[in-house]
Amino acid sequence: MSLQYTGSSTFYTELAEIPLPVSADFIGDSRVARVTYSVRDHDRNIKRYLTKTFDNQCTTSHDSSEIKAFATSPSKSRQAILREVANSKRFVEIWAGTQLEASLDASINTDDPYNKFRYTPHFGDTCRAKKRPTIFLFSWTRSPSFTRAAKQDSTLFALQPPTESPILFAQATFATEDTIFATGHEQTKDGRILGARGCFNRPMGIWQLTLSKDSLGSPSASRLTPQNRSCRSPRVLFDNNQPIKLFWFSNPIGGPHASCVSLESRDLLTGTNTVLVRTVFEPTSSNDFPGLYTEYNMPASPFLRRGDSIYIVLQSIWRSRTTVLLIDTQSGEITDATKLGDGPLYSWTLHATDDKSRFICSRSTPTTPWEVLLGSFDQHDTLEWKVLDKSLLSSTIKEALNDLTPSIIPITARAPVETLLIQSKKASTCGGPKPVCVTILHGGPHATSTTSFFPAVVALALEGYTLNIPNYTGSMGFGQRYIQKLLGHCGSMDVEDVAESVRELIRKGVSEEGRQVVMGGSHGGFIAAHLIGQHPALFNAASLRNPVISAGEFAMGTDIPDWVYSEFGVSSTGSDSDSNTSPTSNLLTSPTPTLPPMTPKTYNTLFTASPIAHVDNIIAPVLILIGEDDLRVVPGQGIGFYHAIKGRGTVEVLSFPGESHGIDGVEAARVSFEATRDC
Repeated sequence: MSLQYTGSSTFYTELAEIPLPVSADFIGDSRVARVTYSVRDHDRNIKRYLTKTFDNQCTTSHDSSEIKAFATSPSKSRQAILREVANSKRFVEIWAGTQLEASLDASINTDDPYNKFRYTPHFGDTCRAKKRPTIFLFSWTRSPSFTRAAKQDSTLFALQPPTESPILFAQATFATEDTIFATGHEQTKDGRILGARGCFNRPMGIWQLTLSKDSLGSPSASRLTPQNRSCRSPRVLFDNNQPIKLFWFSNPIGGPHASCVSLESRDLLTGTNTVLVRTVFEPTSSNDFPGLYTEYNMPASPFLRRGDSIYIVLQSIWRSRTTVLLIDTQSGEITDATKLGDGPLYSWTLHATDDKSRFICSRSTPTTPWEVLLGSFDQHDTLEWKVLDKSLLSSTIKEALNDLTPSIIPITARAPVETLLIQSKKASTCGGPKPVCVTILHGGPHATSTTSFFPAVVALALEGYTLNIPNYTGSMGFGQRYIQKLLGHCGSMDVEDVAESVRELIRKGVSEEGRQVVMGGSHGGFIAAHLIGQHPALFNAASLRNPVISAGEFAMGTDIPDWVYSEFGVSSTGSDSDSNTSPTSNLLTSPTPTLPPMTPKTYNTLFTASPIAHVDNIIAPVLILIGEDDLRVVPGQGIGFYHAIKGRGTVEVLSFPGESHGIDGVEAARVSFEATRDC
């Protein structure tokens, strides 16, 4: 196999450069909606951000690259900005409208050279620089004689609460002037910080920090949540400026890295904790709600008020799409605000609420780019939508997108597995061979391919391919049972689910044998590598991004070594667990586990369940895409597979310096797309 470049894809470039709404808030006493977009610039090979303000007219501004973080005060009268300037100096700034009210150098300097090189565990892939999150309290006093606080009247305290074991505090939120709620991250007993990205099962809890006027830097600390729950994202509900309830997300510690989320609360008057929305094991015919499958964090302000009721607004995966849910803060009753009807297959993203009756969302379909909407309740309590912004497309792209048809196909032999199908109307009705069908596999395995608009996916369809995008067993949004069901069966159950989706589309006449390609990243690459080894005649080519190839070796180099023991059903002693249950070892039940050494028996079990065990069967040409800075699936996994195939068949590798697990840099993502198209 020798990749031959066929030229840049105008479809991909135009679609990838569509501004993507990533956050929003309300400003100006909550009257004005403000939306921030991420924009890919292929000419400069950078990602930029722009902000649109929607008042009586739309105003666009380009964000400064100096701003690393910002937050707006509850009163909307102040904004805090963390700014990084030349030589990596950082400043905390407080702005009152257009007036700079306070500023302080927040750079950290040390004269101890050992601190520069001393090993400190970090939070894993894409978080290499995040090692010791610390809460700082910025206090300033402004003299009536001046508009700006003097330096001697501004102080910055690092909050270091005394705790029995080391706790790294983050996600802080004020309840009162002397009470802060925060998330506390814990290390394992052997000193690790397990990789955080995409993992909802880490040892962490919700803490209350109480400030003392005599010693601001040493507040008292008390944990509010149990040791066996992984809790995060505290949010305070106020009534007449008084804190009345605290809410947070909760998952079990250990087990699958992502699972059905519980929404929990604490009455701040009585100190009573309540589970507001519980885990849903399996949807029923009378109630098809599959449980909460949310983003890692709640919106900064998730509250909405309708009449006498207060709701938390969240986006959640519901089978193969995301929807917006309204959750009553008293009863836990759930309303699906964006139900799927007979119209487009919209997936929704929630960005912000005004803490009153309005909220900002964006939505898309597999073939319709994002549009931004303002949702509001009128005096009759009816939800109304106003489109604030739509993506601008060329006439060529519009015409091409109109030729595509998305649909969701149930794979009845492997229920509740279903696949998202995207196909060309013209190509599906004309004579001759069927278009080549590309099966696209999500990673995780506990993730979901939704009906959202993904430029790299749609661009493949516009290049003439039919797309098969299955949600196999283990995917989120179908009930906790189907997440647990995969544990101990990776490399078999998920592989057969995908193979059956391919056969189902062949039986339906959508695609045909001999015209099949498979692609996937991470665990999706694991499944794809299995498929070309276990079903060598089924696929004509494969594209693998940072694939897991040998699980035993993977466990010794990844930022999530616990993942291997949970997903493959092996215990900390190296013995196989019951195939019908999840592992029950100390590794999974201890809040701060010590990871076990790799035993020969465990390694053999993992080898047998890995794609490398089937390498002799591979006949399809393989493209492997490697992120050289990947800490999740280290480059040696894909490189090792390259050498294993090289001695037996046809293989090519593209290796991207500076790229991590997602290979999401502007140039790297484009080249990855074009290489997959050309393989």
